[in-house]
Amino acid sequence: MKSKAAILWEVNTPWSVEETEIDDPRDNEVLIRLASSGLCHSDDHCVKNDLPTNLPVIGGHEGAGVVEAVGSGVRRLKVGDHVVMAFIPSCGHCRWCASGMSQLCDYGAVIMEGYPITDGKPRVHARGEGLRQLSLLGTFAPYTVVHEDSCIKIDDDIPLELASLVGCGVATGFGAAVNRAQVGPGDTVVVVGTGGVGSSAVQGARIAGAEVIVAVDPFEYRREQAKLLGATHAVASMEDAMPLVTELTRGVMADKTIMAASLMSGDMLMPLMLLTRKGGRACLTSVAPPSVLNADVVLVDVILSQKEIVGNVFGGCNPHADLPRLLSMYKRGLLKLDELATHRYPLEQINQGYEDLLAGRTMRGLVLFD
Repeated sequence: MKSKAAILWEVNTPWSVEETEIDDPRDNEVLIRLASSGLCHSDDHCVKNDLPTNLPVIGGHEGAGVVEAVGSGVRRLKVGDHVVMAFIPSCGHCRWCASGMSQLCDYGAVIMEGYPITDGKPRVHARGEGLRQLSLLGTFAPYTVVHEDSCIKIDDDIPLELASLVGCGVATGFGAAVNRAQVGPGDTVVVVGTGGVGSSAVQGARIAGAEVIVAVDPFEYRREQAKLLGATHAVASMEDAMPLVTELTRGVMADKTIMAASLMSGDMLMPLMLLTRKGGRACLTSVAPPSVLNADVVLVDVILSQKEIVGNVFGGCNPHADLPRLLSMYKRGLLKLDELATHRYPLEQINQGYEDLLAGRTMRGLVLFD
């Protein structure tokens, strides 16, 4: 069938929206008609080559829509089902899935390759060439063919345009606070970077019962929006956060810190750890280029103050269990998605959407499809 998509042909070039040809779904695959796709900073990292990606690729890894067709062998989904797509699929039987850590599924080793799990052959074509699909999804398109292991069935009464957000950013940020940093009632929490992921970490900390949540972001708009989502204080930098957290905690410092800036460099770890109290935990959620091999830290402080540093992928979430749970929290008014999705664009304006994101004018932008 004919469709269209936003394609990255070369690094450091704009997304190119053009006509594509999509194959029918094959074994264990489904054709999805998308309602929306989130504009995540990670896609721009592919453009800038901070996150090396095989090209050409259809961008997008946050999507939700309706199943239009199913291939042979599909067991869990049927035509008409509403689904949200997870940027890391889960097979259900590798060591990590079987241990309850499906965010570390072995499928993760091939998601940046961009070709289908089933046979490694492209399903989408343009200019006579096979296209890769970012995170095996390629949601910058009104239609996509994906493996059923990338899809989670959701209730029909969930607004599909908002559901797409939980497929990456919301789950990653919420889980950074709740699962990886393990924020608890009464905690003081510092969240560095309050875009789509960081503001979701703010929400996770609020829902987990944190007493003080300090949002750190250079953009005033995002600082103000973070307050609407649960931050009790907001400052422009970690340098500004230091005296504030010192005063708020009488010198104890933050129980939990979360690094959610779009891109992390080695010199950002030391101030984060100095904001973290003795016995506290720092969660690293940002993308770091593979070229970053060293990070600054006062090693004796980490050792003798018994501080913890933990990584984070997908918020430590198990998508088939946790994404419906997040959407249930949205229905009950606990998790705010309407306030997070601040801007909407047609696919043809996707480059404008990323200009707005990089300028700090949005929290999370959405591409909406007809």
